[in-house]
Amino acid sequence: MSQIKAEAIWQHELVLPYILENLKAKVEVITPVRAIYLHGSRGRIVPNEWHKLEGKDWDVMMVCDFPIVNAQVWTTALNYHIDLTITTEHKIKNFLKNNSSVIELFPNCKLEI
Repeated sequence: MSQIKAEAIWQHELVLPYILENLKAKVEVITPVRAIYLHGSRGRIVPNEWHKLEGKDWDVMMVCDFPIVNAQVWTTALNYHIDLTITTEHKIKNFLKNNSSVIELFPNCKLEI
């Protein structure tokens, strides 16, 4: 946590564009991104209360044609603390069945800010 830009951890105006543009583009060099989901704290708390999550990381799942191991290097490149999981459509189906606090960010953004 010592290398993290604390001011960028929870601020959606800084972190969301990185997830949806830069990070997505880096992953798509290797494999197409089929979907992006936000889960964890931000999935349970409405966005206008995200200020309460200052200092907490982002929990993001990207669904691709095949999983990528060690994708965390892309989240730390600009000092964003993002718990990133890159998984397959098959694996995400089980995750979505068991987790109700999930928000789709891509391809259909269901996040209301």
